[in-house]
Amino acid sequence: MTDRYAVIGNPVAHSQSPRIHAEFARQTGEVIAYDRLLAPLDAFADTVRRFFAEGGKGLNVTVPFKGEAFRITRPGDVSTGGVTDSEVVNTIKLEDGRLAGYNTDGIGLVTDIEQNLGFTVSGKRVLLMGAGGAAQGVMYPLLQKRPGMLVIANRTPDKAERLAKRFSRFGQLSLQGISAAPYSRLGNSPFDLVINATSAGLSGKMPELPPGIFASDALAYDMVYGRDTPFLEFARQSGARAVDGLGMLVEQAAESFFIWRGVRPQTAPVITLLRNS
Repeated sequence: MTDRYAVIGNPVAHSQSPRIHAEFARQTGEVIAYDRLLAPLDAFADTVRRFFAEGGKGLNVTVPFKGEAFRITRPGDVSTGGVTDSEVVNTIKLEDGRLAGYNTDGIGLVTDIEQNLGFTVSGKRVLLMGAGGAAQGVMYPLLQKRPGMLVIANRTPDKAERLAKRFSRFGQLSLQGISAAPYSRLGNSPFDLVINATSAGLSGKMPELPPGIFASDALAYDMVYGRDTPFLEFARQSGARAVDGLGMLVEQAAESFFIWRGVRPQTAPVITLLRNS
């Protein structure tokens, strides 16, 4: 019987995950079925439990359920993404009869940045925009790369401060620690890596970045993929290298595939396929 997997969310019809995992299965010879699963906004937990009760093997979780996924699972191997501190889960696996939660988003991000884009995070000045689930999920893997500093900025400054405080116990991983700052105070310190973890680009908007935010040879990374966001356009006009989040999408999926199947697929051919389609 073919093992069943799915991506669960609301909405979910747009998800590229079935195509990505079909390519992974084809290249590795793994026999799986991977579908989209629409969960009612008020019945996520019931939908998850029914999926596994009916023989499902694993789920990817997308918006708006990553926080709820954390609450209904026990942490898997927390070293894979700092699940306990991030409080968001994007991958669920049945382990010993219990639902285990993982977060592969941060691993996907840093793998794309360092391996695919050739940018080394260690020692760099990093700005992370946003304090919601997307930002929470990448904090620990970013810190593991030992940046020179990590600054969190958010439209609501107190949310950025709370996120910085939550991860303060990992502050020693960053040479100048973790801090939070309003957008208006960012212009005096150019950053080497600026990551947009907000959803502003989905609505054609942009965070309130001041001029002078990018250092020379800076990388601007937008987690949104499949569109040229105002942030990416602003970054290019400012002389930065601008990249969307398609590589992160594929890399986090590969990490999920490895957690489920114990096989690590090649991601470069899949990224190329999606970019060219």
